Amino acid sequence: MTKLTTSYFHRGGKTPLLGQTIPEFFLSIVNQFPEQEAVVSLPQQRRLTYQAFSDATDELAKGLLGLGFKHGDRIGVWSTNNIEWLLVQMATARIGAILVNINPAYRPKELAYALERSEVQGLFVIPRFRNSDYVGMLQELIPELQGNNTEFTSKTLPNLHRIVVYNPDDPLHTETPAPGFTSWQEVIHAAETISQQELDEQTLKLDRDDVINIQYTSGTTGFPKAVMLTHHNILNNAWFSAQAMHFTELDRLVVPVPFYHCFGMVLANLLCFSVGACLVISSEHFDAEKVLKAIAEEKCTAIHGVPTMFIAQLECKDFDNYDLSSLRTGIMAGAPCPPELMKHVINDMHCNEILIGYGETEASPLTHLTTRDDSFERRINTVGHNLPHQEVKIINTDTGATVPLGEIGEICFRGYHIMRGYYGQAEKTAETVDESGWLFSGDLGTMDEYGYVQITGRRKEMIIRGGENIYPREIEDFIFTHPKVAEVAVFGVPDEFYGEQVAAWIELHDGESATEDEIREFCKDEIAHFKIPKYIRFVETFPMTVTGKVQKFKMREEMIKELD
Repeated sequence: MTKLTTSYFHRGGKTPLLGQTIPEFFLSIVNQFPEQEAVVSLPQQRRLTYQAFSDATDELAKGLLGLGFKHGDRIGVWSTNNIEWLLVQMATARIGAILVNINPAYRPKELAYALERSEVQGLFVIPRFRNSDYVGMLQELIPELQGNNTEFTSKTLPNLHRIVVYNPDDPLHTETPAPGFTSWQEVIHAAETISQQELDEQTLKLDRDDVINIQYTSGTTGFPKAVMLTHHNILNNAWFSAQAMHFTELDRLVVPVPFYHCFGMVLANLLCFSVGACLVISSEHFDAEKVLKAIAEEKCTAIHGVPTMFIAQLECKDFDNYDLSSLRTGIMAGAPCPPELMKHVINDMHCNEILIGYGETEASPLTHLTTRDDSFERRINTVGHNLPHQEVKIINTDTGATVPLGEIGEICFRGYHIMRGYYGQAEKTAETVDESGWLFSGDLGTMDEYGYVQITGRRKEMIIRGGENIYPREIEDFIFTHPKVAEVAVFGVPDEFYGEQVAAWIELHDGESATEDEIREFCKDEIAHFKIPKYIRFVETFPMTVTGKVQKFKMREEMIKELD
């Protein structure tokens, strides 16, 4: 590779970009590997070959058309990991509907915001998981569901008119949904009104640049934004990631990461489907021991995850009882990887070719990846270089000029993988992607003479806890509604296991008193559990600049000292 002279790297590629839509490319994979296992769901005790999975996808797609859904409609899925989630993903792509991923940890207010922001018209949901009663929360949110009409009009969510509830533990989907909900069987019954020819004609109308997916992310302030991604964005990102991993139809990937996240949906699901590999679902929600069991029983060759997931697996008391010798590769991303952790993953989990990845939802999501040929030092100290057909530069945060090699600046991306924009937020889109097509990541880093990037920090206030992106403003706005709270500042502090934990400084109204447990109880069932502050400190004043801006970095420094 030619040595670089400034912190700008355009990586071409011997292989051209894929030009097909997702269903068009997927059909070619099905034709190549019809009897190969496409998905194994251990909690559901179900296995589907590529042909069986394709047939089930087509049946669901025809059902969606039969119910009146069409190209460009937005269909959400609010569920843990299961086969039906995958079928909804591929069936919506088949007809050109836009899949809207919704975090299963959301509570009613967060759900309402997500549904309203992306103007969701249809929603697939499981009845419950652990202490989350999804049906109950929806009934609370939409009183119109109390009736018997499965196509309804909601005053609070005027775009939403149908909710499909399914039970992952019932393969025949015989469970009768609550009043107002549509059953999975009703969707399949609607498929009888649509011919295979009509479905194929619908797919032929699709364009690779059509928006096919909305994922929720956020800036450093405000509420989550709906990122619009196209067939071209995510199919190419998945496929080139698979090539970087040397992935083939012989590989089997265990998936501990959630499907609603770009890591799961693109870099696991779509990555496997782009080469004919097998996707292994170890559990509905991350369970370290079940991941190890899945690797041993299914002879998995690859595993993805954030560092905390790997730590949890390595610390399992029965770790030595599982045969992990089949492992070869995988992607670790979402947070920095400590060198010692990398050594254990390579040596103790036999994952010699584990790669470090970096990116963000707005970039489909992967921008950088190490390679199996990189030195150990590069694999732990950098995030590699950008994928083929992508550009990256590092700029001075004040002037916007590209910085010299080795100098810290903001990392920016450009290429096929950049989002179409934020749904319904043109102004926010313009703040993130400039007129030349450069996406400003908000992350700080350096580049060496060979294009390898090292992450040094963030301009954003975003907190990354165990791979979950947490945005302080959203938590602050909610805690501020507590009647005793006069002011609140939320920020992240380092954590050995999760990477970061949520901390909050709270100033109470004069004469008021409160406890940490009182604040946490106020947050419970109102915001996702991982957003609830672990550390709460009641203060009389906040450190401020001369212009009155809160200095969170000083709070963070003080909390780090206090927590040792």
